[in-house]
Amino acid sequence: MQAIEINNLTREFNGLKAVDDISFFVKEGEIFGMLGPNGAGKTTTIRILSTTLRATRGEAKVWGYDVSRKPDDVRRTIGIVFQDQALDDRLTAEENLDFHARLYGMKKSLRKERIKQVLNLVELWDKRNTLVKYYSGGMCRRLEIARGLMHYPRVLFLDEPTLGLDAQTRHRIWEHIKLLNKREKIAILLTTHYMDEADTLCDRVGIIDKGKMLIIDKPQNLKNRVGKDIISMRVSSSKKMVKLVSNFEWISSVRIYNELLYLVVTRADKRIPFLVTLAQENALKVHRIDLRRPTLEDVFLHFTGRTIREEEGSSRQRISAKIRSWRRK
Repeated sequence: MQAIEINNLTREFNGLKAVDDISFFVKEGEIFGMLGPNGAGKTTTIRILSTTLRATRGEAKVWGYDVSRKPDDVRRTIGIVFQDQALDDRLTAEENLDFHARLYGMKKSLRKERIKQVLNLVELWDKRNTLVKYYSGGMCRRLEIARGLMHYPRVLFLDEPTLGLDAQTRHRIWEHIKLLNKREKIAILLTTHYMDEADTLCDRVGIIDKGKMLIIDKPQNLKNRVGKDIISMRVSSSKKMVKLVSNFEWISSVRIYNELLYLVVTRADKRIPFLVTLAQENALKVHRIDLRRPTLEDVFLHFTGRTIREEEGSSRQRISAKIRSWRRK
């Protein structure tokens, strides 16, 4: 049995398809990442899977339970950490977890034992009696993860788990996510627009954009699809340079983005001197040239023609923000 199964899932808001006919599965014990910009459909998908939003059409199952037909069974099976903080900052960490456990009908003896387990897992046991209003952003995020684990879920949803946190805190959260996946042996569906987060944490990644799931694979396999090496060049005329390199067999892809020329090549270290000479012989000035291995950012650019940063500022993000605001009301 799969932890999550989605088939042809669609969700529309006033004619806008926030989720557009997506299908994928998450295996038991797997960390699966949905990678895409804000407004891509990640949070909407999680809200459908967690039964807080109905799909327009399609099918979704969590641990074998249909989310529309057996929502109570689904809710007992999942833990969830939403983007927006949902802790009571007037309570201590222990009180927040105890309240959550009571909602799930956990007995007092089991509650106490489990609170200690999950607080130790996220390294907050020594802060259990501190009011949450005195917690840092990273501590709050760790506490929310602990709360999501209280009732022994089989599937955990993490919606942008490190959004807005500094780099050091993000890396610490990653360590906790990998540890809980190993110790608790639960499936995790994680949404993110951070490339390094998806690359570090996920067994498989699905790239989602404008509500559509474009490609699903292991992070390394996705990067291999782009090519072995990437040379980026800033020259006085990118269009002229494209014409000069368009017929070389060792260049598998050429793209111009934000005035930079991106070349996907083999044996890039051997090609750079040739490219510089070629440009100079044709009266082109080379302002910059870099060599690197492909990243998931390159994968997103390869499949969409844009970077996630560019898409973050698109009009679709503003539309999606309005949808989220309308939904909360």
